[in-house]
Parts: sequence; structure tokens; C-alpha cells
Amino acid sequence: MTPGRRAALQFVRGVGMGAADVVPGVSGGTVALLLGIYEQLIDSVRNGSGALGRLLRGDLAGSVGHVRSVDWWFLVPLLAGLLAAVVALAGPVEAGLEDHPEAMAGLFAGLVVASIIVARRIPDSWGPRRLALLAVVATAVFVSLGWQAGPVQDPSALVLVGSGAVAICAMILPGISGSFLLLLLGMYANVLGAVDDRAFGDIALFGTGAVVGLALFSTLLGRLLDRHHDTVLAALIGLMVGSLRVLWPWPDGVGTISRRDDDVLTGAALEWPTADNLWTPLLLAVAALVVVLGLDALARRRA
Repeated sequence: MTPGRRAALQFVRGVGMGAADVVPGVSGGTVALLLGIYEQLIDSVRNGSGALGRLLRGDLAGSVGHVRSVDWWFLVPLLAGLLAAVVALAGPVEAGLEDHPEAMAGLFAGLVVASIIVARRIPDSWGPRRLALLAVVATAVFVSLGWQAGPVQDPSALVLVGSGAVAICAMILPGISGSFLLLLLGMYANVLGAVDDRAFGDIALFGTGAVVGLALFSTLLGRLLDRHHDTVLAALIGLMVGSLRVLWPWPDGVGTISRRDDDVLTGAALEWPTADNLWTPLLLAVAALVVVLGLDALARRRA
């Protein structure tokens, strides 16, 4: 395959990953696994972040060595496609959050439930300790979200940097959604709004956090997954289970994902919807569940 065709193919793959990363509950890592490029992606990310880490420590020779080991024909077109998809989809998703928050919350809830089902297959075994860890994390997150005050308004530079650092690490894990963690942090609508409004200052701060997060945490994350793979994933799945409280579409949970400045929330309340407001979110949740499980089935067949 010629370099041009390979770059074009990588761009298309990046579009697929970017489209997945915009939506809470769907991981770009899952799409990379489906496309058969996950291992190469992880190697490229580790080499690139290793170069930045060595540069930050003043090891110029070591940084150059890592830079040379990166397959740039693989990585650059992939990132370009990913960014193009994020920019293209940020506006429609943000509009949906503001105009149809209950329906979007139902859609996202279906995506997250599907991701939980996908992620639970990844650990090799589920012993009592891992199940207990999952239950403890899920309960703690579920209860703490009852105190949540809603989305972050006018986030500071430090919050934007920190959000980028947290989200980027999750975006490369199959079954774990970086967008969902932004949702949990109350930063999802802010990041979408920054991209859609071309707020380059906020985008630069978020991107800086993403780069620094990869440089500082990718090696640590890799070691934790290498040494305690199933335990780490059990904790992450517990986080996803407990955080479904944010996506309960009625009545206050929607304020966590929609950017409505006139709402002051005391927490993600839990109430049952009326019959008139039930069917659209429920049908969207089921449709999202079917799509993600279908993609997972294709990925496992490909593997």
C-alpha cells in the first residue's frame, strides 16, 4: 500500500474513533480494537508520551530516540481524522443536549450500560475481592453523585487541564469512555461548547492536559494494567455502574449533561418518569445498547 493510501485509510479510521469518543459510553479504544489497530495505537502512544516525558526530564537524546520509534504515518493521519470528527460532531451533540436533554440522557445511558457489558468480559476472572471492589466503588460513586451540584460553570484553567489529563487516559481503553468521565466531572458540555464555539484558549488548555496526562500517566497506567489488570478494570467498571445516576433522565440528572445556566441542582435526583416522557429515552437507550453490543461482537469476531 502506498503512503498516501495508507494515510487516507488511517484518516478514515481516526474519524471512526473520534465519532466514538464524542459520545459518552463509547470508547475510541473499542473502535481501534474493532479495526485491528489497537496494539499499534498503544505502542505509538507509549512511544510518543515517552518522548515527551524524557524531554520534560531534560533527557534530549532519549526523547529523540523515542520520537524516531514512533510510526508517524500511522499516528498523524489517525489523529487528524479523530480531531475532524470531534469538531464536526460537537455542535450537533451539544444542540441535542440543550434541546432534548431527557432523550440524550436515555441514549447515553444505553451506551454506558452496553459499555459495562463489554468491559465486564475483559477481566480473565471475577473473584469475590474484585466483585467486592466493584460494588464498593459503584456504591460510593452512586451516593456521592446525590450531592453533585451539576455541571461546572466557567471552569478555571486548572480544571480544563485536569479534565484533559483524566479523559485522554480513558479514551484509549476499550470499554472505558473518556467522554463519560467528562460527563461525571461535569465538564462534558463545557468541552463540547469550547470545540463548537472555537474557543481556542480553552481547547489549548484541555489539549495541554491531554498531552501532559499521557506523558505522566500512560506509563503508570500501563504498569497498573500489566500488574493488576483485572483489579483496575473492576474498579473502572464500578465507577461506570455507580455513575449511571448522572444519566438517569428524570428529573435532575439531565442538568448534569445539559448546559442550562438557570438551573441550580442539589444533586442527581431519582424519580420515575411519567408515561408520556418514558418511551423516547427508553427506545433510544435500547437502540444504543444494540449498536454497541453489535460492534463488540464484530470486534471479538475480528480478534
